[in-house]
Amino acid sequence: MSKRGRPRDFDHASIVDVAMKTFWTKGYEGCSTQDLCKDTGLGKGSLYNTFGSKHELYTQVVERYHETGIEQQRALLESSGSVQERLRNFLTWAVEEDFEATSPKGCLLINAGLERAKDDPMIEEIVSRHVELLKQAMEKVMEEGLRTGEISSKRSAVDLASLFLSSYYGFRVLNTSTQNRTLAEQIMNGTMEAIFGA
Repeated sequence: MSKRGRPRDFDHASIVDVAMKTFWTKGYEGCSTQDLCKDTGLGKGSLYNTFGSKHELYTQVVERYHETGIEQQRALLESSGSVQERLRNFLTWAVEEDFEATSPKGCLLINAGLERAKDDPMIEEIVSRHVELLKQAMEKVMEEGLRTGEISSKRSAVDLASLFLSSYYGFRVLNTSTQNRTLAEQIMNGTMEAIFGA
């Protein structure tokens, strides 16, 4: 067997998962090639032969996080139960993600957007795609709530989804930057009241 084929033998997905933890903890700029080699167990040559560059590996990490994240978020929004229960469960899930992890790092996608999207078109594209898909899923839930009368607002489903989305993202950024669970719960309750009434 040729040595040149060796990088192909690595479990690509596992390496991306390990690199995800490294980038998640350190951020893109704070993460060195040495950090990635140490954590993945790959030599520098193997890392570059397999992924081409630190940036390409980071892009694959953010894409993988987006794919698993949007699947999980859609499952929460499309689960059984009332619209109110599903939206509250969605926000409660975010609180648990941000406060109950052993080392709170926030949402990797939001972190990537804040750190890189302004100067990195590939990251901007992934973040924008994620936000658009989440907005579409939220619009469906709001349409259902308006149709069944569970939401009595005069606002459109698009407006309600935009309100929920902006609260959700603002709340996730604050959760990471302030680690103030009381504030998070106040925002969660305020968002629900704005949509369903006090």
